[in-house]
Amino acid sequence: MTDAHARSARLTVIIPALGLAQIVSWGSLFYAIAVLAEPMRRTLDLGAVEVFAGFSAALAISGLLSPFAGRLIDSHGGRHVLSRGALVAAAALLVLACAQDLTMLIAGWCVAGVAMSMTLYDPAFATLGAISATRYRKAVTALTLIAGFSSTVFWPLTHALEARFGWRITLAIFALLHIAVALPLIRLLIPRHASAEARAEASAAPRPASLAQKPAPSASAARGRWWLAACFTLVSFGFSSLSAHLVGLMRLKGLTVDQAVAVLSLIGPMQVAGRVLEMSIGRRLALRTVGALTLILLAVALVLLIEVQGIGPLAFVFAVVYGGANGVFTIVRGVLPETLFGRERLGSLLGWLARPQFIALAAAPTAVALLLRFTPANGVVGLLCAADLLALGCFAWALRSARS
Repeated sequence: MTDAHARSARLTVIIPALGLAQIVSWGSLFYAIAVLAEPMRRTLDLGAVEVFAGFSAALAISGLLSPFAGRLIDSHGGRHVLSRGALVAAAALLVLACAQDLTMLIAGWCVAGVAMSMTLYDPAFATLGAISATRYRKAVTALTLIAGFSSTVFWPLTHALEARFGWRITLAIFALLHIAVALPLIRLLIPRHASAEARAEASAAPRPASLAQKPAPSASAARGRWWLAACFTLVSFGFSSLSAHLVGLMRLKGLTVDQAVAVLSLIGPMQVAGRVLEMSIGRRLALRTVGALTLILLAVALVLLIEVQGIGPLAFVFAVVYGGANGVFTIVRGVLPETLFGRERLGSLLGWLARPQFIALAAAPTAVALLLRFTPANGVVGLLCAADLLALGCFAWALRSARS
């Protein structure tokens, strides 16, 4: 077996292992709160704002610490960071499970924020960047394809466990999943560092023709990074806004809660379908083309949302377009920094890019909730559409700076 075939065979083991760990991390740290917020609020006699304030704090802390986690991956390898992240996640979930008041709840979410910075997509992407060499785009697509089932698995699992055991034991079970599932997968199957062959293959690989004419000057490269950070942050703001408020927006559009849930249940499967499509035919297109088309489709989805009036085909078309575009953009977000700026110190770059994104994720639900008090639903969706078009402009300027 050649070295290339051996590395490919290792990736077929590493990617599913990393994907399962991502499902555990995203499901327990990010998605479970949607189901557990109400029983936690009742038990602790808190308001919904107080419960979600802790979650927002976790996202903000994750953004602040992401560059540090990226530098650790560059210097010590992904296994070092991801495995310790699993331990921190377990500790955070146990603190949350034992919370008796708001102070302890906030403390648990703060620890969860540290865990998020060490376990979610950006550390996983940086880990793949070190070990996948020229297969990075394919590896990221495969990883996001597996991790895309996080909400599909954890929303019903969380609901079933909470109904059977209560939210405290549910969180304790999730802590155990980090110790019994995620940690062994990472420690046993993720290599400590990239092999010499993978580093050599990555160094020898040509960059895309549009970027290979000459090295980007440092000032131009810096501008490109800032434009890319602005693009990703605007998209993250829209994603977080819709994740928190889509059910409410659909109700303002005349749908019942059951109808809204039925429509929005398509988004998760369509994210996976979009990634399957990218894996099968997307590689025939340049990544910059895929990214631009995806941002255009996100804007189209928001225009469709403006036109939705009650349950009908248009509501389902919105869910299909939005879910597919959002799923593909996750791949673009993971791969484009490496394509434009190379794999050297990729962990630091991804961590730096993740900081404003997580801050936007934290701020968006509250900001949109305030907007909805004074602005009609269509006006808010229109603002999100404008932000997406602005992200498209930032995307174009990032590409221009990288090619200059």
